[in-house]
Amino acid sequence: MSAERAELPEPDKLAGAPHPRHTAELYGQGAAERAFLEAYGAGRLHHGWLLTGPRGVGKATLAWRIARFLLAQGEDAGGGLFGAPEAPARLDIDPEHPVARRVAALSEPGLFLLRRGANAAGTGLSDAIRVEEVRRLKSFFALSSTEGGARVVIIDAADEMNVSAANAVLKLLEEPPERATLLLVSHQPARLLPTIRSRCRTLALSSLGEEDLAAALAQAGVAPEGGAGTLAALSGGSAGAAVTLAQEGGAALYAELMGVLASLPRLDRPAALALSERAAGQGAEARRDLLFELIDHALARLALTGARGRPPAPEAAPGEAETLARLSPDAAAARGWAELAPRVGERLRHGRAVNLDPASLILDTLHTIARHAG
Repeated sequence: MSAERAELPEPDKLAGAPHPRHTAELYGQGAAERAFLEAYGAGRLHHGWLLTGPRGVGKATLAWRIARFLLAQGEDAGGGLFGAPEAPARLDIDPEHPVARRVAALSEPGLFLLRRGANAAGTGLSDAIRVEEVRRLKSFFALSSTEGGARVVIIDAADEMNVSAANAVLKLLEEPPERATLLLVSHQPARLLPTIRSRCRTLALSSLGEEDLAAALAQAGVAPEGGAGTLAALSGGSAGAAVTLAQEGGAALYAELMGVLASLPRLDRPAALALSERAAGQGAEARRDLLFELIDHALARLALTGARGRPPAPEAAPGEAETLARLSPDAAAARGWAELAPRVGERLRHGRAVNLDPASLILDTLHTIARHAG
């Protein structure tokens, strides 16, 4: 299997976390694993599988687990009673297994990884998976056909294919090569061609609970600042989002934002100014973008509080529940916050696109929220 140019970052790897091919355990997605194993054990292995769900919940990790499992079956001769093969109960493959070692090194001949490659200038990553990269599959299937075993293609992420690439993949799904399995990782399946979706069996992955999120973070070597409960509340149960939150001090940033909101309707301007400047300094682009997301998150939790008649649990910051309940006491308030959220989000996106001064943009946004609260 060909690897990307060494100087380019891997487009399917989250900064600060291991690549999914190096992630041994998958947490919180037992139902999806069992669904695949039931199909495998019953001899109903579909040639196309669409792995869907929120970002960061383990879709790519599951794809790599399935790939190792399928490729290893052809190399393992074992059997059960009277030589009948035992139905596998898990997708686990020993990391010292030859297939697992080759997959980790991106040298497994039965596996093809389709992801964004270099741009035309070779100076960075392309913004889409292009048809030229899909055409490389023809050589892969031609060369691997002599091996006689399973062939697996991982497409990560399928949402990133341009129209020509998507049509080329569709043709493969319509006329799949023998012993081939295509695993399509998709964060937004609605963006895929309907005909691609219809030719795949879907494995839907869900958001992680607090315990599974804590285990996933521990496996990634990430210490959950503020505790797993806080990160679960802020990340929506996404381990990927939780890693970013931990790296950028998201729990502390949200607590500071909530402290500003606690002063409403009379905005604590010094606190608001300090927050704006903290997320707008040189080299703070990631923290700025995270604050934008946290503002959207806070508005969503305000709307949810009024709609449900109680703050969401657990608290994502000390004193959050009291602030949310005071600012959004009923359904009418919930509607107001729900209507404000997209306007604020659009203002922040536009400001970033036209390079408005980040500190001024954040401060102006906080004033907008304060006026609404008044």
